Amino acid sequence: MPRGKRALDILGAGVLFLMALPVMAITALAIRLESRGPIIFRQTRVGHGGRGFTLLKFRSMVVDAEELQEKLAEDNLRDGPAFKIANDPRITRVGRFIRASGIDELPQLLNVLRGEMTLVGPRPPIPHEVHSYEEWQKARLRVVGGLTCIWQVNGRLENVSFRDWMRQDIRYGSKFSATRDMGLIAKTAWVVLFSRGDH
Repeated sequence: MPRGKRALDILGAGVLFLMALPVMAITALAIRLESRGPIIFRQTRVGHGGRGFTLLKFRSMVVDAEELQEKLAEDNLRDGPAFKIANDPRITRVGRFIRASGIDELPQLLNVLRGEMTLVGPRPPIPHEVHSYEEWQKARLRVVGGLTCIWQVNGRLENVSFRDWMRQDIRYGSKFSATRDMGLIAKTAWVVLFSRGDH
């Protein structure tokens, strides 16, 4: 990872984490009051170079959500190995709000500070998705996974194929631009503050 990008990660994630502490505390309380289960959802993701790590999120679904996914497979709106359905019944009431606002992703600031992720970059994939990659798509793993990316900010994933998604992510990683990254961070903050988009 370029030094400038890592410096931006440490400074940005540190400041954002401190600023987000009140929101994170309220979110944790709301999740605890609504449903049983852990407040933080931990999931294995594939990071830079194909190395696995534990991604952190506020839990936005029922506890057995991953087991229920197989039953919902026929409703998947995405091509390729990615998964998304409309009006997902596994999402809790609190979960629907924190996903729409992006608040569920705030614990990943710790992943960024630990060097497992970066503030801006392709979303780190789930292992079974990587197992389905074509050989050229594995180049995506040369890019450090990010907390936010152009797809999340613009909400355009529904309009592109899986192959085009992969091409764009690989293209993003071909050259670091601090200006581009800072612009995407600013857009993400706008999305979170005004609850626009679906993350």
